[in-house]
Formats: sequence, structure tokens, C-alpha cells
Amino acid sequence: MSDKKQKLIVVAGPTAAGKSEAAVELARRIGGEIISADSMQVYRYMDIGSAKITKEEMMGIPHHLIDVAEPKDAFDVVRYASLAKEAIRDIASRGRTPILCGGTGFYIQAVTRDIDFTKTGAREDKRAELFSFAEKNGNEALHERLAALDPDSARSIHPNNVKRVIRAIEYFEETGQGISAHNEEEKQKESPYDLFYFVISMDRAKLYERIERRVDFMMDEGLCDEVLYLKAMGLDRKDISMQGLGYKEMLDCLDGKTTLEEAVRIIKRDTRHFAKRQITWFKREKDAVWLDRADFGDDPVRLAEYMKERIG
Repeated sequence: MSDKKQKLIVVAGPTAAGKSEAAVELARRIGGEIISADSMQVYRYMDIGSAKITKEEMMGIPHHLIDVAEPKDAFDVVRYASLAKEAIRDIASRGRTPILCGGTGFYIQAVTRDIDFTKTGAREDKRAELFSFAEKNGNEALHERLAALDPDSARSIHPNNVKRVIRAIEYFEETGQGISAHNEEEKQKESPYDLFYFVISMDRAKLYERIERRVDFMMDEGLCDEVLYLKAMGLDRKDISMQGLGYKEMLDCLDGKTTLEEAVRIIKRDTRHFAKRQITWFKREKDAVWLDRADFGDDPVRLAEYMKERIG
């Protein structure tokens, strides 16, 4: 039995930075298949708000972990890590190269550092209670509950990241240990993979312009109708999937809590803030090689060629 590590490539970065097109071009050149690392693209029927890659954009490259869950499912990092590792084994068994591509840093880290989640298994009743509390009292109130239990984790998790706040509360109540300390311990572990970790970046002002255009495109494509359809399916703010950027704001608009113009403004603002937090997360990844799109003429083909050279 060979103890040689399995090669794993990561193409990460903030939202709207052009990760997917670079990863597709790379996959075409090295015989790769892509595993999505996006916490929203796992859900069926949630295409526009998640900026889900289209069949045309895939350019014939197989993509995994897209449309693998119903919007009512309580999908989390534990389930993601299990499915992603299974996909890596499957891709490798066919002589192909797995490429993890996305912007959900915790999902990527769970795989690349083989984070151990066996210490805790969230109870559905507890999770539902915490989501209900956030819906009734607001995200800040839920975050204050975390701060009272685990101030270190509260400082590192944004109040609007309800899923991670709930995960941290669950973890502390079940183990007595702060999840930030646990994650730091796990992050120091050596990767079980022969890891090549790339982060696609660009000038911050340009990134924000791309985000604004993307949100406008989502509205033109029918984000409001998509949320109406999900609402007709029985989904509301208590569902994890509907906490995603774009979805909760459109729900508020449809429920008469805000105007459409205000909802779009909030989506753009919060997406910019989200991108900033993603950049901060990826800067902590010690293995990451940062690639500024401007250095490659904003050309995904040149980016892919460079990554291919680095991988060897």
C-alpha cells in the first residue's frame, strides 16, 4: 500500500473574484474535476441567488456537490466534509485530479485539514430553537448568547453569520470548549493531502464593482421570482438555506418589511462585507498562494496556465 498523499488543488477567493472560470480552465488542462466549496450551491432550486455555475460555464467539466440537498435540509459542514472526501476518493479512483473550488473557507478547511467533528453532533431540536430565537429576537441577540458562553469565538464570527453562530453555541454547550480554540487546534494539523492552495484576488474597488454588477444581474435574472417560488414551497427565515445572502433580504421585501430598492441596497452592502470577511479568512491560510487577476491580464486562461506550472 502506497503512503503517497493524494493531490488536491484548491481554487478559493472572495465572491465574484472569478474562481469558477479559473478552476474550469485549470481542470481542462490537467484532467480535473471540480468539487464545489460553496455553502449555498449545495441546494436545489437556489440558482440565481447563489450565482450557481451553469452547464455552459462548466464547459463539460464534471462538477460535484452542486444540487445535493433540498432547501429544507439542515445541511452543515459535517455533511459537506463527508461528501467532499467521498468525491475526492471517487475522482482520484478514476485517474482524475480533484479541484476544490469555492469561497466557503470553513468548508474548505474542514477538508484540507481533515477537521474532526466527532466530538459533537448537533441536535435538530436545539438547532431549530436557536434559529427560532434569531428570527424572533434578531441576529445580534443570538450573537450575544454566544458571547456570554464563548467570547473568543464571538469575536471571530460575524453576528449575521447565523449558521456559524449557532454551530459555535452548539459546540460549546455539548463540549464545554470554544469552537474557535478547537478550530485553531485542527488548523495546525498537517493536511492529509498533497495540497496546492490558490486564492484568486483582485483590487478591492474592482471587486466591489463586480459584486454590484452581479447583484444587478441577479435581479434581472429573476431573483425575486426565485424567492417567491421557494416561499411557495414553504420555506422561510427559519430554514438554514434562506439565511443566505440575497434570500433573506428578498423575503423581507416580499413580506413588506422593506422596499425592493432597499433590499437590493442591503444585498450589495452585505455582499461587500462578506467578501471582506472571506479575504480575511483566506489570509490566515498558511499554505495559500495569492494570485492577483491583474497580474494575468484579468485572463482566466493565463491564471490556469500559471497554476498548472505551479502544480507541476
